[in-house]
Amino acid sequence: MSDAKGEFVEIYRNHVVREGSDRFLTWLSGTDFFTAPASTRYHNAFEGGLVLHSINVYKVLRGKYFEEGDSEESFAVCALLHDVCKAQFYKSSTRNVKNEATGQWEKKPYYTIEDAFPYGHGEKSVYLIERFFRLKPAEAMAIRWHMGGFDEAVKGGSFGISAAFERYPLAVKLHLSDLEATYLAERESRNPGEG
Repeated sequence: MSDAKGEFVEIYRNHVVREGSDRFLTWLSGTDFFTAPASTRYHNAFEGGLVLHSINVYKVLRGKYFEEGDSEESFAVCALLHDVCKAQFYKSSTRNVKNEATGQWEKKPYYTIEDAFPYGHGEKSVYLIERFFRLKPAEAMAIRWHMGGFDEAVKGGSFGISAAFERYPLAVKLHLSDLEATYLAERESRNPGEG
């Protein structure tokens, strides 16, 4: 078991105890979640990048935003599983890239997207989790809207995110934690010149 997978499983088992959580972890282990990248070319675009991103989001969320009265289980569920929609989502491929030093064409690996279940980003994560255990309303809203202004529904003019952020502080906390993990903690994993 990789160190990141072991860390993920330890956090998950220590905090996520509701009925169905063991079945979900078994299902998740049967996917590529623990070996998948977090993106095709931006943050953590390497094997195992997705599980590392999930752990990074958890560390930011728990370290910065946990307050008295917050649920350890909810924080672990939201942070560790917000991007479960990316399991079975990326495919490895190769492309020819010219080596500027030698002038020779070389095959370079890269990731492509192959979304077999195009249900949306946050929506798909909520759907996949709820096949195994029930989410609390705050958890569902946090996972659904964790992309913030990058969400396609928001780009299309939806105001649902405003109501979710107003009503559910966990949704705001998860979004901020995802941003910090992506743009600060994982800054060095980004390709130069990429957004």
